[in-house]
Parts: sequence; C-alpha cells; structure tokens
Amino acid sequence: MKFKTQLLHSGIGADQQTGALTTPIYQSSTFTYGNAAEGKARFAGEHPGFIYSRMGNPTVQALEQQLAELEDAEEALVVASGMAAVSSIFYALVSAGDEVAFIDPVYGGTAAFLINTLTRAGIHVSSYRSDDDLLANIKAGTKLVLFEPITNPNLKVSDYRKVIAAAAKTGAITVCDNTFLTPYLFKPLTKGIDIVMHSATKYLSGHGDIIAGVIAGKRQLMQSIRTIALKHIGAPIGPQEAYLLQRGLRTLALRMDAHLAGAAQVAAFLAKHPAVAKVIYPGLADDPGHTTLAETVGAYGGMVSIELSGGFTRAARFLDKLHLFTQAVSLGDLESLACHPASTTHAAMSVTDRQQAGVTDDLIRLSIGVEAPEDLIADLAQALAYT
Repeated sequence: MKFKTQLLHSGIGADQQTGALTTPIYQSSTFTYGNAAEGKARFAGEHPGFIYSRMGNPTVQALEQQLAELEDAEEALVVASGMAAVSSIFYALVSAGDEVAFIDPVYGGTAAFLINTLTRAGIHVSSYRSDDDLLANIKAGTKLVLFEPITNPNLKVSDYRKVIAAAAKTGAITVCDNTFLTPYLFKPLTKGIDIVMHSATKYLSGHGDIIAGVIAGKRQLMQSIRTIALKHIGAPIGPQEAYLLQRGLRTLALRMDAHLAGAAQVAAFLAKHPAVAKVIYPGLADDPGHTTLAETVGAYGGMVSIELSGGFTRAARFLDKLHLFTQAVSLGDLESLACHPASTTHAAMSVTDRQQAGVTDDLIRLSIGVEAPEDLIADLAQALAYT
C-alpha cells in the first residue's frame, strides 16, 4: 500500500461500538472493568482492556496503531511532547555510569536535557561534531547514540549509515529524531535504526494546535519506554490531542509536498541575493549534505536557514520587517515561521556550546509553509531590502 493511502487507512476503521468513521474522542479519565476479577486480570496484564487514561485510551490506541504501521514499527507510543519522548527514551534505556552520544547540534531542548539534566543522573554524555567524528572516535562502551538526519537549526546532514556503523562498534542503541523528514520521506527503522522519534507538534500534526511526541520501534525496547513514559514520568497525550494529531496525519503527504516545493524555490532565491551571506539548505547542489540526502532520502526537507553578517542586530532588523513569515519558534506549520535560534530555541546553551554547534548570532531559521512560494519570496525580498 502506498504511503498516501496508508495515511487514510492504516490502523483506522469504523468504531466498533458506534460505526463512527472518524475515531471518537474518548474523553474519560478512567474506565470501568465491571467486576473485581476482571480488574485484577487487567492490572496483571492477563486481559486486554482500558483502566486509566494515563496508561491507555481508545483514541490514543487507534493513533498508535496507525503510527506503528506508518513507521513499519512493531509498536508506537504517543506522549505529551517531543521532550517527553526524548526524556522517556533516555530514562528507560540508560543508567548511571552509561555513556551516551549525540551528533551536535540537536534541538536546543534536547541538548539542554542531555547536558544539564541527564548528567545529574550519573550518565556520561559526549557530543560529536559530525557522523565522521562519531564513526572515528565513538567511546568504548557507548550505550546509546542520538542523531538528527538534518540537524536543528543549521541543517547539517548526518548519514544514518555512518551512525549505524559507529554504534555497531559498541553495540549501542541508535535513536533517530526524524522530526524534520517524517516517515513520508524517510523511515529509519527500515534502514536498521532501533528507535525513531518525532516532535509530533511539527510536521506530523502540521496545524500548530497541539503539543505531542511520538516514539516507535521494536516491542522489547518500546515496552520499557512505555512504562517509563506513562507510569513513571506520567506524560500521556490526551484524547483531544490524539484526535487532532490523527486528523493532521491525514494530510501529511499533501502538506510535505508543498513544504518541499516551497523550500526549494525560496532557497534558490536566497542563494542569489547579495544581502545574504550564506544559505543553508541541503537541496542546493553545493551544500555539504546534498549528496548524502540524495543517496539516502531523495528529498531535502522544508527548512531553510540563512546567515546575515551583523549578528543579532541585523538579524532582528530583518525579522521585524517580515509580514508573511510569523516570528515564532516551532516549525512544520501550515504558516511560514521565522526565528533567531541563538536567542530563542538554543538560548539555554552556553555561548561556547552554541558557537561550537554553529548556532551563531548571524543564523536565522525559516520554516517554509504552504503559502504560494512567490508570495514568500516577495516578503523575504522586501525584508532584506532593510538590512
């Protein structure tokens, strides 16, 4: 079945009780189990059934079944946010004394969690400049490796093949944050990655109206993560948010096609503009990651980053003149968004760490929406005229 067809039919069927074609919102915190013996059996895991919405809900379950099929995963889990996904994975799979690795940069919240919070649990965290750096220098005994195929926010490309080769040296679990690409463009589990995760707030939902996270992988790993996420951390998604995410998924392919087309046109315009010091977009033939993505994914995402010489002052002047681009963090919405990562999404990092990760004061991140590319280009052109 083609992916566009899967989006409408995988894991979805008429509600068995009512016949509703759209999954109903089961807005209930708890569920009756009828009698004491059945309650005992459900809590022991001997009988299927719902108990309490923190551990499971019919609306959420329908969404998880759909996502598992879309990711080619044995099991999927939906949680309250992308950061809930990150923290649940690490707390479930590594322990005090373990070594974990990530390819820098990653989303600022992820970096802050790894460096400032996870280390407090006695876990050693090492960052690597690139996939080549990881492959050559991964530390003995590394237990888990996290990477983003297209890094946030400077769009550096990491080759999953090198990540897998590096992890094989130590037997490490591989985790791919695939938020920028989505399963429409790239399915890491089919390539040998152990776990895939998303900030479903972004492209999977696509409408800027929910916060959610997704984790998918093999059942053995997922059961440990599910226990930590739902029972210990207590980070379930609500049924209303699950309903909205399932609704958003239905148009994922249509939206991503528009994001991709728009980003390519915007990047081509910016690459020729004399006021732009640098355009970072893997779809440009001279981008360092172009060949890798061409070989492994065949698409380049809907994000474009630029550098304007002049630091925060010039970046702010440009951002404040935009009309169609809304100044906001996040990405993957229908509307085009723009932000200055060094002062927003990555502000929690030290200046030194930001500089090493390439998140400079010159950098501006653009999330290309589904507006007419011609209108976006006109907006960028008039804003650049003021810089």
